[in-house]
Amino acid sequence: MLAKKTKKFAPIVARIVPAILKIWIREVTGIENLPKNKAFLIAPNHSSYIDHFLIGSLIIPHINRKLHFIAKKEHFKGVSQKSWHRVWSKYITYIKIDRSNGEEALMEALSYLEKGGVIVVYPEGTRTLTGKIQKGKTGVARLALWAEVPVVPLGIKGTFEILPKGKMIPKLKKATLNFGRPMYFDKYYGKPMTKKLLRQITDKIMAEIAKLSGQKYEF
Repeated sequence: MLAKKTKKFAPIVARIVPAILKIWIREVTGIENLPKNKAFLIAPNHSSYIDHFLIGSLIIPHINRKLHFIAKKEHFKGVSQKSWHRVWSKYITYIKIDRSNGEEALMEALSYLEKGGVIVVYPEGTRTLTGKIQKGKTGVARLALWAEVPVVPLGIKGTFEILPKGKMIPKLKKATLNFGRPMYFDKYYGKPMTKKLLRQITDKIMAEIAKLSGQKYEF
């Protein structure tokens, strides 16, 4: 069952926010690869807090569907953060994950996928401190197999230079977002979900993300 499309976008979401965020975007490629009539996962590399905003401002108007981000629970502690997330609740759902035990968040994400939803999950689990891609965690592979949905890899270049972890004010630099073709893992459906298989699928996804972000995946 396909998740309901969002209602008509408020002007701030449809025009104002994308126009503002365009300041930090140099180029977007492959956005036509996003499925429009099925559930799927988006798997980006993660270099900056601004990644959330760039992804949302591009994808939501393009597919006219709500996004569900898996995000660490620490992002919801501050008053300003809570207020900001509340403003966007019509367009974006944040699935709070405890990184010491992410099973509950994965189950919530799975429930959205089973209803035809779109999940954004950063396989690295946290923002890079160096700008280089990190080792992927296997949650994205588990969701892809459990829900039997494709994964769209997304390579982001330049956001580390715009707003690295620990900084509050973004620099006026440019980012590139490259969406890859959906990756299907149907040949693994119904097979035992071993650690080896999950690692194999995760590494395939990460290698594609690395290529799209102009990096090498060396794990």
